[in-house]
Amino acid sequence: MADLPIELIKAREEIEQHARNYGLDFYTTIFEMVEFDEVNHIAAYGGFPTRYPHWSFGMEYEQLAKGYEYGLSKIYEMVINNDPCYAYLLKSNSMTDQKLVMAHVYGHCDFFKNNYWFSKTSRRMMDEMANHATRVRRYIDRYGFDAVEAFLDACLTFNSLIDPHLPFQPQEATTHERKPSSLEGSSEEGERILVPKLKSKENMDQYINPPEFIDSQRRKIQDRRKKKTKFPEEQNKDVLGFLLDHSPLESWQQDILAIIREEAYYFAPQGQTKIMNEGWASYWHSTMMTQKILNDSEVIDYADHHSGTVAPHPYRLNPYKLGIELFRYIEDRWNKGKFGKEYDDCDDMVAKKNWDKKLGLGREKIFEVRKVYNDLTFLDEFLTPEFVIEQKFFSFGFNPKSGNYEIMSREFEKVKRNLLFALTNMGQPIIVVEDGNFENRGELLLLHRHEGIDLRLDWAKDVIKNIHFVWKRPVNLLTFVEGKKKLLTYDGAEHKERALDASGKRSGD
Repeated sequence: MADLPIELIKAREEIEQHARNYGLDFYTTIFEMVEFDEVNHIAAYGGFPTRYPHWSFGMEYEQLAKGYEYGLSKIYEMVINNDPCYAYLLKSNSMTDQKLVMAHVYGHCDFFKNNYWFSKTSRRMMDEMANHATRVRRYIDRYGFDAVEAFLDACLTFNSLIDPHLPFQPQEATTHERKPSSLEGSSEEGERILVPKLKSKENMDQYINPPEFIDSQRRKIQDRRKKKTKFPEEQNKDVLGFLLDHSPLESWQQDILAIIREEAYYFAPQGQTKIMNEGWASYWHSTMMTQKILNDSEVIDYADHHSGTVAPHPYRLNPYKLGIELFRYIEDRWNKGKFGKEYDDCDDMVAKKNWDKKLGLGREKIFEVRKVYNDLTFLDEFLTPEFVIEQKFFSFGFNPKSGNYEIMSREFEKVKRNLLFALTNMGQPIIVVEDGNFENRGELLLLHRHEGIDLRLDWAKDVIKNIHFVWKRPVNLLTFVEGKKKLLTYDGAEHKERALDASGKRSGD
């Protein structure tokens, strides 16, 4: 890494001032120059060069390095949500690209600091990542590389099983002091249970209420109490937190799982706001470059690189494109007053198209949107039929008859529904803890909240096998396969699949 040359220092100072004049608010931002192999190394570690060692980061580096070597991909910039923010500039970039990147970075930094969904993340994560690495290396020295790597391998396969909304719940819901589970005993054990007797005369009581009858009734009451005190009482989406609280882990394993969980929650808002974050940064680099920064000789290079960034991609969503266009659309609507009851009630399409109250509220509105929304609510609130038509959006899917992916619909409702579906839970399947004492045998039951797409069973089996590595007892996953309930189980030796009937019982029971 190297300090900035004098010409880039001057450009940085100028761009920072422009950003602040436009109303952007960000932490101190530190730019460092890196070679392509250094930026690939940093990117492989998720932006944190001091992260703990693991082979998966090396694999990611090789993939990025090969992409650069063969001209398939190139990382122009990288910025880290921290206080201060850290940003890396590629030495091989042209001066025009460096200016574009710095303007883009200030947009990201403003978003990190002010968007609500980042408000619970640590602003000292650069230091915390280094601390995590120190602790993991200490465990490697103490317990051996193979043992620590095996545990990391297992935990990293299910590190997405968190509840991104948990940090915004009351504090008592997010604490993780180890609690006695239903497997560790209950205050009801040994409690005297009074069994109601059938009415009888005293001399007939031993016949009407014999001891075996009283004992059977007592067992029924105990069973009802166990069912009533379900463990956990409600479904728990924070699978990592549940495992951290209730798995029989050694202290070093608990610490490593806590590290993985903490880092998963740090990265979660980036997955929740990818479209908004990239759209916001692209909006501001575009605004600053075209209005304040570019000189005549740089216009062609800028236009070429900017158009490449926001170009629509076939068969997949470009978050830069969707984000910047939707921010511009919102700004235009609020500038012209295309909102509110009067506008919504207007049935004249020509009048709506030419509607312009000249309110000039667009810039204020997009700052408000930047502060409050995430991708899901952003699209749900502001995606309109007019926008979908203007941007030529469509939904596509696989046609088994032709064997190809094809345009399935251009209808607004279907396009919007597919977009929101793809963004729900950051595109990950929703897995919750249903029962930590399944069938009263200490087994773990996970539930897949099926939303119309089946799980990949090979991946699901790998995940429950790795969760078994942590839970130490059989792990079950209830899901749907081709519309039928199925229970996947890993007992430590083999995988089992059992079909269930509508009531949830095993077929044939």
